[in-house]
Amino acid sequence: MSEVKISAATRTEFGKGAARRIRRDNNVPGVLYGHGSDPLHLTLPGHELLLALRTPNVLIALDIDGKTNELAIPKSVQRDPIKGFLEHVDLQLVQRGETVTVEIPVLTEGELAAGGNLLEHVLNTLTVEAEATHIPESVTVSVEGLAAGSSILAKDITLPKGAKLAVDEDAVVIQVLAAQAEEAAEGEEAAEAAEA
Repeated sequence: MSEVKISAATRTEFGKGAARRIRRDNNVPGVLYGHGSDPLHLTLPGHELLLALRTPNVLIALDIDGKTNELAIPKSVQRDPIKGFLEHVDLQLVQRGETVTVEIPVLTEGELAAGGNLLEHVLNTLTVEAEATHIPESVTVSVEGLAAGSSILAKDITLPKGAKLAVDEDAVVIQVLAAQAEEAAEGEEAAEAAEA
């Protein structure tokens, strides 16, 4: 996992008006918290932060006011529901060697067994514990040849080295369902014929 360096400035203005002024200048208001320290209110560059957040669980090396350097991971990101721009970000302070709990995306590869089966992602992400500087970006699961009724549990997924499950190991992550659209359509046609 790579570190993304971002310069941030502490902020002293709070409230909606101050947040609007920050966003108007193409910046994003944020809060850095963790390790028992008081929350630190920051102003972060909007474009750099947006690019960094394209990577899930990105490790951000913050240069705060040119004086302190801190490592952080995003914990909560608020976006405008229509335009999608960043409105606010909460960052959690981390240290090298520290174990953190994060959610990583579950990706699939391969083709299901023939027969019009449907793949259902019961969990789109998997909660894992990993060292803060070695957080996996995602986990890939093979669904090659799975037939209807098959499922993949959390304990069946091979995690990257250093990652440990932080969710019930018997939780269903992916399951394969039989397509029922054709059977339902045939049943409706039979019902309509009986009514006529």
